Amino acid sequence: MGFILANWMLIVLALVSGGMLLWPKVAGGGTVTGITPAGAVQLINRQKAVVIDVGGAAKYAAAHVAGAKNAPLAELETQLPGLVKNKATPLVLVADTGLRASRAAAAAKKLGYASAQPLAGGLKGWREAGLPVESAAVNVKE
Repeated sequence: MGFILANWMLIVLALVSGGMLLWPKVAGGGTVTGITPAGAVQLINRQKAVVIDVGGAAKYAAAHVAGAKNAPLAELETQLPGLVKNKATPLVLVADTGLRASRAAAAAKKLGYASAQPLAGGLKGWREAGLPVESAAVNVKE
């Protein structure tokens, strides 16, 4: 009992730290849920889903899912209706790691795109699955 009384601040600090580490799992906000890269490929092939990259123009130019269209998150509400006119079309929203894509999916659903889903793991997960990535960089032959 003497140890606990003498070190009560360290014990409280350890409990608070552990609680902070566990909170995302308990609250359900620590991971991005969405469609897996394999599920996205099936959706693209079977239902003609459109892939929307919600990163900025520079990130899109550097690397994006093959065939993806770019609509930065800040401009999504104005650009999406011009990119995908049929609101029944399934959408796969992609960001670097997937966090921004979840917000984009919520925004797309508010616009009436009921089949909008974020890509779990984002572009990073897509690459790790060995799926094709394009770059907007111009290849110059010498």
